[in-house]
Amino acid sequence: MNNILDNKIVLKNKKVLLRVDLNVPINNGAVTESSRIEKILPTINFLLKREAKIIIISHIGRPKGKYIKEMSLEPISKKLSQLLKKEVFFNKTPINENTIKQINEASNTSLMMLENIRFYEGEERNDQKFCKQISSLGDIFVNDAFSCSHRSHASIDGITKYIPSYFGLQIIEEMNALKKITSDIKKPVTCIIGGSKISTKINVIKNLIKIFDKIIIVGGMANTILKFKGINIGKSIFEDNQEKIVEEIFKTSKEYNCTINYPMDVVVSEKFDGFGKNKELNEIKNNEMILDIGPKTLISIKEIIDKSNTILWNGPAGYFENPNFENGTKEISQMISQRTNKNDIFSVAGGGETVAAINKYSKIDSYTFVSTAGGAFLEFLEGKTLPGIRALNSCQN
Repeated sequence: MNNILDNKIVLKNKKVLLRVDLNVPINNGAVTESSRIEKILPTINFLLKREAKIIIISHIGRPKGKYIKEMSLEPISKKLSQLLKKEVFFNKTPINENTIKQINEASNTSLMMLENIRFYEGEERNDQKFCKQISSLGDIFVNDAFSCSHRSHASIDGITKYIPSYFGLQIIEEMNALKKITSDIKKPVTCIIGGSKISTKINVIKNLIKIFDKIIIVGGMANTILKFKGINIGKSIFEDNQEKIVEEIFKTSKEYNCTINYPMDVVVSEKFDGFGKNKELNEIKNNEMILDIGPKTLISIKEIIDKSNTILWNGPAGYFENPNFENGTKEISQMISQRTNKNDIFSVAGGGETVAAINKYSKIDSYTFVSTAGGAFLEFLEGKTLPGIRALNSCQN
């Protein structure tokens, strides 16, 4: 990667188009969770220190090329302004000649945020005319939105054909962290993977089996494996007709000497808002649901974590939204956090529910790296080349 944002690039008086992911929750016109905004501050401060004009490009939601007031970025521009303690001019109007004039007349170290880029039909279509239009706003393009880089959109992919383009600081940090769990690995390496559907993560599992020592499957995904093993899972959530996928997982794991672990005991209830009971796998009744992993499983996971040098965590262990079924997710979060704080392991976590669990039970900064990306995070772990990354690598600046 030669196209990295660094001190060698002359940025003074330059108009920098900065693509970031500010898809954060908003309620009653106010940002309710700002971790994604906070993550872009180092790149913004880097550019400001070098006297660049910054034009921020981002999105929220899926407006499908139409203006939707509730998806405006205006509340985000206000939050960013608070965090930076600096004015962020919000451009409410469509991109046109007046936008270019405002940018040209702005002083160095000024900040402008464009309205939701997905309000334009050309964005998701990667329309080349629209790519040229947005590229005309700046001198340099910086992609710092790893979480959007699996999309072939105009402000991620197509724009790089028309303007010198660079990797931002956050995207480099994210890629370096993920490379340490996929290529430059300190073994033993363990993946704890959860969620409801095994079919959505089968390609991740198949890729990681080749390089990981142990994979621990929890959550609804584990129910599908338990059913495959002939365990009565009652009325638990599971995926039907996945026998071939599960069989393939175990077959591939033997080929690469990777151990697949799954729950040996569970916490069940007759309803989601009920109380939990610890059960052995042979004790589950037809009217019960598996909603968390049991104490024996947690002891086993702790032993594996204690023997690991690298940990990847993606997906909760159970229905942690109910405190009666949060223990598995809570304990895993805190086990990894404690080992990381002792500088014993390199830990990476990602996925919306996983990040929510870390925020609830430990701290983001108690992990080596926490990814706020969703689809891009999983596709990278599948071994895919993301369109946004490929576009930057293809640039001849």
